[in-house]
Amino acid sequence: MELRWDPLLRTWIMVASRRQERPLLPEDGCPFCPGSGKVPDEYEIFAYDNDFPSLTRDPPPPDIAGDDLLPVRPSCGKCEVTLYSPDHDVTLPELPLDHVTRLVEHWEERYRLLGDIPGIEYVFIFENRGEAVGVTIHHPHGQIYAYSFIPLRIKTELESSLLHWREKGSCLVCDLLEHEREVGSRIVYAGDGFTAFVPSFAQYGYDVIVAPDRHLGSLTEMSAAEKRGLARALKCVTGGYDALFGFTFPYMMCMHQDPTDGGDYPYYHFHIEFYPPMRDRDKLKYSASSETGAWAHINTTVPEEKAAELRAAVERKCEEG
Repeated sequence: MELRWDPLLRTWIMVASRRQERPLLPEDGCPFCPGSGKVPDEYEIFAYDNDFPSLTRDPPPPDIAGDDLLPVRPSCGKCEVTLYSPDHDVTLPELPLDHVTRLVEHWEERYRLLGDIPGIEYVFIFENRGEAVGVTIHHPHGQIYAYSFIPLRIKTELESSLLHWREKGSCLVCDLLEHEREVGSRIVYAGDGFTAFVPSFAQYGYDVIVAPDRHLGSLTEMSAAEKRGLARALKCVTGGYDALFGFTFPYMMCMHQDPTDGGDYPYYHFHIEFYPPMRDRDKLKYSASSETGAWAHINTTVPEEKAAELRAAVERKCEEG
């Protein structure tokens, strides 16, 4: 278990062969349910240390010796599971608004505490939902990875945001939000200080970006009202996904915010990116050679059309409360 340097992309790759031992949809009881012996008998939201982490606070020595061309270093960091609820059968949009608000507050606390650990440069909060994206336990949960490096996608976003800041004198995401409001056809939700839209550059059919209307870099900068606003936006968007086709919609939910490396990032704007692999009721969007080998994504759907479908579904869920 170690970090190995990729000199072609200039990023670290986590080697964690023990994750092969993860249970796949266990039938002999859920480890995240009260009574399992693995979690408290009573909890509301719980931070659970991942049983099969890719990163640890006290990692073993690397399996191989690195060199100048291919450095290797210990896989320092932390991997947590965020248990959303003790109820095994509930999903994020089905939780009460007050509960989701407390979940947002939990995320903010974990982001702050994990980010304060010496050597942690980025805290990544995310949720994988559904077997289509590799979920191995159906209990409602997300995850948090605390990295000792800034992951490549985030690093690229930071560089793009800084370049836009220098060239235009404004925030890239703020400008995207203003543009989407002017166009209107791709917005799927707006309210309580947050806007959600299908980007014109969507890679998957139902990609969504959720961003605060106010410029801020992380959860720690949000007011109490904004945390509740984010909770409502997440309930509406994820509920809208489920309402699209009448089943629990698979997705990857990825939270992008300021690194915790001690740097200054006034040009970066907090946002959440959703990547749902469904392109239709019974059709998955696969990442094939162009997407994986060249990073040249092909979207076989029209973002404006998908936004209209999703907007109608989100509106129905928002009206339900």
